[in-house]
Amino acid sequence: MKAIFPGSFDPFTIGHLDIVARALKGVNEVVIAFGINPAKHNATDVEEKVRYIEALFAECPRVSVLAYTGLTIDAARRVGAQLIVRGFRNAADADYERSLALTNLLVSDNEIDTWLIPARPELECISSSMVRELRHFNHPIEQYLPSHEDCTRLCS
Repeated sequence: MKAIFPGSFDPFTIGHLDIVARALKGVNEVVIAFGINPAKHNATDVEEKVRYIEALFAECPRVSVLAYTGLTIDAARRVGAQLIVRGFRNAADADYERSLALTNLLVSDNEIDTWLIPARPELECISSSMVRELRHFNHPIEQYLPSHEDCTRLCS
């Protein structure tokens, strides 16, 4: 089974890595899919983010990377995914993600379901926006970003 893990990943954090790792326990492949949303201002361009994540997972054939525009459900169909994977950190996230999941199920005629994966307690405060703010104020952020070794260990 193939899953798509959509997001803006600005930047890709250790929380995102944990969702990928946990999803790989139940599927054969995870496609990390960068949704290009013109309404969101991304700190880095999509091509740069795609190259960065591809390099992180270079030794992990079960993980691939994609940039897409439009609806996530259409991107899932294009790559042959049977599942959408989403993470959530708190009750507000869960409520929002539940609505998205139900909409995607409806739009896909019940063909593509969603797994909602809760953040581990030690990771639930980590968000891309928090990491961007820390970076903006020149605070070290390396501990919140996965290393190549972290990603390689995931796939061995």
